[in-house]
Amino acid sequence: MSKSNLPRLLVALFLLTAVKSVSAEVNLPELVRRVKPSVVAIVTFDEKGESLATGSGFFVHQDQILTNLHVMRGAYRAEIRTLDVKGRVYPVAGVLGVDEEGDLALLSVKMPSGRVHPLEMTTSLPDDGERIFVIGNPLRLEGSVSDGIVSAVREIPSMGKIIQITAPVSHGNSGSPLFNLKGQVVGIVTIRVVNGENINLAIESARFSRLTKKFLMLAELAGRKAQTDSAEARAQAFYRTGLDSLWLGNYDGALGYFENAVNKNPNRADAWIQVGYCKAKQGRVDDAIKAYQQALQLQPDSAEAYNKLGDAQFYAGRINEAIESYKEAARLMPKSPDAYYNLALAYHEMGATAQEEVQSKLVLQLDEKLYRRLVSELQH
Repeated sequence: MSKSNLPRLLVALFLLTAVKSVSAEVNLPELVRRVKPSVVAIVTFDEKGESLATGSGFFVHQDQILTNLHVMRGAYRAEIRTLDVKGRVYPVAGVLGVDEEGDLALLSVKMPSGRVHPLEMTTSLPDDGERIFVIGNPLRLEGSVSDGIVSAVREIPSMGKIIQITAPVSHGNSGSPLFNLKGQVVGIVTIRVVNGENINLAIESARFSRLTKKFLMLAELAGRKAQTDSAEARAQAFYRTGLDSLWLGNYDGALGYFENAVNKNPNRADAWIQVGYCKAKQGRVDDAIKAYQQALQLQPDSAEAYNKLGDAQFYAGRINEAIESYKEAARLMPKSPDAYYNLALAYHEMGATAQEEVQSKLVLQLDEKLYRRLVSELQH
């Protein structure tokens, strides 16, 4: 697609964005004042009633607070403190649902009517370099605000997008909302520590929709014991450790854990996808293709596996095969723009302009921001 063929709609979008960026000055202090009362500090206690951990969270619905699952691990009791002027304390009634891989927990807290203003969550990802800010409870310093930019947005198969930020975070920020300059939550901060240094990461807000709803009392959550005497339990332990390495972009280290996971349980399609992903990152695309094909034998309806298989085939120069894989991904998930994005790039590589334009229009219908990124890719 040449510059002269840029769709008029895209030009209009760029002009509109430029006008908005010039005319709209963000009043960050005012924005912080607006959203801060919806953020909370969390303190957990062990079986003896002694302080166990601190963290952060925020209201997503009346009586519902989202935080990191690891903040709640081992807790027999927990309480939240609001960050409004009077800073009231309320007990956590229980856990409404958890997302083990995404490290999320949805808490139940009974609140007086009219006191809660849930934050707006958006599934629209921030751009690299976009300004963001965080409000949380680092080192028990309640209501602390830090700002910065998005360093990068990375993908982890089966998990989603990970947002790396420059805004300083510390222990106690786990579960903090990551805001864009519209006051929308674009991610949930999760603290990962490597060699004593905090890596500033958040998982995309879209991950919240995958949380499994099941009510648990805190004592039930604290009392759950991880079984380690079965091959599946050992495979799960390796898999989760591999995910932790992926959070930090350590593909070499993660690969070893995922390979151990499939050795313990060869029937885990999700682990085979991760093996393929790590090998692709290492440039071992032929090995990656084999791993994705193994995943598809186990889970033939995995759009994610087909998309990743197509990527590996694309990088191996097998464009026709990549197109067939992307088509299958689109068939399995017709409302997702990713496969159409990949198809547009593959057709562009082949010089198939008409097919490229068809796929580009489908991306535009589903995700304008991704469409702008696609046009930028096609121009290079």
